[in-house]
Order: sequence, then structure tokens, then C-alpha cells
Amino acid sequence: MRSFRIEIAAGLAGIVLVGVALSTAQEQTVTPRIVSAANSFLATLDQKQRQSVLYAFDDQEQRRRWSNFPVVMVPRGGISLKDMSPTQRAAAMALLASTLSPRGFEKVQQIMDGDEVNKTTDQGPRGNGGPPGRRGPGGPPPFGPGGGRGGNGPIFGKDLYYFSILGTPSEKKPWMLQFGGHHLALNITIAGEHGVLTPTLTGAQPALYTLDGKTVRPLGQESDKALALLNALDEKQRKKAILSYELADLVLGPGQDGKTIQPEGLKATEMNERQRAMMLDVISEWAGIINGSAANARMNEIKAGLDNTWFAWSGPTTATPGKNITAYYRIQGPNLVIEYAPQTLGGDPALHVHTMYRDPTNDYGRKYTHE
Repeated sequence: MRSFRIEIAAGLAGIVLVGVALSTAQEQTVTPRIVSAANSFLATLDQKQRQSVLYAFDDQEQRRRWSNFPVVMVPRGGISLKDMSPTQRAAAMALLASTLSPRGFEKVQQIMDGDEVNKTTDQGPRGNGGPPGRRGPGGPPPFGPGGGRGGNGPIFGKDLYYFSILGTPSEKKPWMLQFGGHHLALNITIAGEHGVLTPTLTGAQPALYTLDGKTVRPLGQESDKALALLNALDEKQRKKAILSYELADLVLGPGQDGKTIQPEGLKATEMNERQRAMMLDVISEWAGIINGSAANARMNEIKAGLDNTWFAWSGPTTATPGKNITAYYRIQGPNLVIEYAPQTLGGDPALHVHTMYRDPTNDYGRKYTHE
């Protein structure tokens, strides 16, 4: 696991240094840098690999081929890290890094590291709330003990994350980069100066692990900041924010494109300025995954609709220090839906989390693609 990360980091270091030099000399904007990184990645592929990576921009089937499940259960399109050479992997990860903020890229790596933990220990399918074992007709359960392997091959690990590109990388015409695997689905639309990250699914299993002597919680801030916001509410506000029923999973997750839900909970107009700022800080954990230019534009858009944004909570209102909450929460506005959903089946819900980030008005960047 460590050598894989070092290999990518070494490749990134060289590419980042070149990128910095180009940026200084030519004052490149974000989109040209992303397009350059995309073309550099494509240039490393042979013809067969390029054919597997590239899709038409309007390929609706490929757009929706994302999930929180392992790829053996929900096959992805594109090319996996496993099927790339070290040079290709470095170029692919450099492309991904160019589209994201440093913190966003770190979050992605932590999610992938967690999946590698699942691969190398027994934690994934059993102790840490992994997907429940399922038998096919007359077949073995796909989630075997240890190693993250089942009857249909590998289940977990960094190798099983896929890249695909919809459209042709362009500084002017819209195109998309998709990257994902188990507990991760990034749909990144680039349309001129605009960058759109929705719909995106980030999850974690295990949501708490140790790597190189350090404790890692890929979605720890999403948990801690939301609980801090709940604790900042007074009794009257809490009664409105806390729902009278329990939610156990994402409402607008995979396969739910185009669907809507009614806002509920506590409206931002009933919050004071400190509470509103705290809610924006929670939102930034998703909006800030993308590169700074796109993230700033997105946060400005969300702030403009803040008065019509709602905060809703379902489940326990406390958490063990240093661990994630076991409650569901939702933040919903005119152009925003965020869901945080601990998984209650198969283990400790604090150790298995799904989250969803959508813009019902602009998923897949449709505002900028004339669809």
C-alpha cells in the first residue's frame, strides 16, 4: 500500500513542479492546466486504452455508472488503476489533482487508503460495517473473509478505482472527468471557466483507521462540524432541526438523478450569524473538494441562496470524542443537497459512512451544457 502511494506521489511531484513553472511563465488559468493534464494522461495510453477511457459527452449510461458499491457489484466504465503502468497512474492522478483542491485530493486519497485497509485486513466485510454478505443463486457469498476477495474476484483496494472521460478535453467546450470506485464517485464537469463537482458521492469504510502511525478519519470534519452546529442551536431551534423519524441511508444517492425531496428541519433565516457561518463551514467540506476557483464560485452561489437553506438531523445527538456521529443529517437549499448517512447494517455505523453532494439545478453541469 505504501509503495503504491509513494509511486504516485513521486510522479505527482515531478508533474506539479512542471505545472508550477508553466503557471509562472504563462499565467495559465485553471481550465488550461486541467486540459493540459488530461491530454498528458491520454498521451500515455495506447489506442485500446484510450478507447476504453473515452466516451461521448452525452453518454447518459456512462454518466450514471457510479456507485458506493464495490466494482464487482456495480461495474464502472473506463480504465482502472490496476490496468495502468506506473507512468500512466502518475499522469492519471496528476489529472485528478489538477481538478481538485489540495484538501479535496487528500480526502480522495484517504478514502482510497481506507479501501486498501479493507483489502489487507478482515475489517471491511465484517467488523467495520462493510456491505452485508449476499449470495447469488447457488453461488458463494461475494464477500469472503480477509483480503477483500469473494467468489467474483477482488472487492477492495486502490487498484479498483476507474477513470473515464466524457467528451474531448477542451478549454471551451464542456467535457467530464469521472473517477471512482468503492465509496467514491467524482463527476467533474469542465465547461470553459466553470467547474462542477455534482453529483459526487464520498464515503468511508473504515471511517477511522491508522496509517503510518497516524489516525485517519477521511470524513471526520463532515461529522465534527455538523455536530458542532447542532450543539450551537438553542432548544427551540433543535426541536425544529431534529426530525421525528429516522433515516438510515441516502435519499438521493446512486440511481436517484432528477428526483427531489421536500426541505425540512431548521431554516437558515431562523439561525443567527454564527450558526449560519457554521453551516457554510459544513457545506465547504463538499464544495471545497474541487479546485479553488470553482469552489469559490460555488460557495458564492450557495451563500446567495442561504436564506432558503435548511438543516435537518435524524438520530443520536452525541458522539464519542474522536469518532464519527451515528446520525443522518441533510443540508438542502435552492441549488444544494448534502446528505450524511452512517450505515447501520453489518457493524458500527460510526465506521461506515456514505455522503452525497448534489446541485438539483446543475448536476453534471447541465447549466453550462445546453442540455
